[in-house]
Amino acid sequence: MAKLSDIPIRDPFILPIAAEGLYYLYSAALEGNKPVGFNARTSRDLNDWSDPRPVFRAPGGFWADRDFWAPEVHYYRRQYYLFASFKAAGVCRGTQILRSDLPDGPFAPISAGPVTPRDWECLDGTLYTAQGDAPWIVFCHEWLQVKDGAMCAMPLTADLAAPAGEPQLLFTASQAPWVTRGPREGYWVTDGPCLLCTRAGTLLMVWSSFTELGYAVGVARSPSGTILGPWQHADKPLFSQDGGHGSVFRTFGGALMLALHQPNTAPLERGRLLPLREENDTLVLAEGDSR
Repeated sequence: MAKLSDIPIRDPFILPIAAEGLYYLYSAALEGNKPVGFNARTSRDLNDWSDPRPVFRAPGGFWADRDFWAPEVHYYRRQYYLFASFKAAGVCRGTQILRSDLPDGPFAPISAGPVTPRDWECLDGTLYTAQGDAPWIVFCHEWLQVKDGAMCAMPLTADLAAPAGEPQLLFTASQAPWVTRGPREGYWVTDGPCLLCTRAGTLLMVWSSFTELGYAVGVARSPSGTILGPWQHADKPLFSQDGGHGSVFRTFGGALMLALHQPNTAPLERGRLLPLREENDTLVLAEGDSR
């Protein structure tokens, strides 16, 4: 067993499964410095986590050989879908979707390659569904290619195996007042979108970029209640202490938690959990137990 603060991890994603009384924590799996797939750990109390177990290992002939990043798992139509970023030499980074009957895999690809546009450098795809609507992937069009990192949404077929329409621009990183710098002059970053609806029904997005203090997490809201917005940004970041790529989940007791990594410097990254509360149609850090 291990504490979250002792686990080297970037981009932590936690999936609560009430029927099992377990929280699943997904992460990249490395052998030396080589990415080989993804692992999962489980916990009953968010304090003590099991040893990692493999949920995906790249099969022979798999198209990607590097940058296995940011795995997250969503329950959809009675199956589990793993969204993650992959890349190969001469091939644009993209989000591929994998499927399993169980949250601990094994997961297998449902298409021959990424679902994101093949000529775009993309990362950090996440699933968004609204009752009665088609599924969407929300993803980042990477700053390395477009300079002002973009947040995009694209409808998917019902089986999540292919696009069902063209990508739509939601916003760019420089439009958020709290984003004050990028990795270099003239560049701004979008990372790690996470969508949620508050108990009041407000559609929010948690995402990451940079301030003068380092990596940070901000919140945007869609007053229309739809994925296409328009999206309005908070003036200040939700968290600005050189940590980010946050995902939000509810504990079995109903409390909102933000999972992120801190600091944003390899190999020092560790997982953190911060309590949140809903306030004035947005999220704020709450007083209470942080881990």
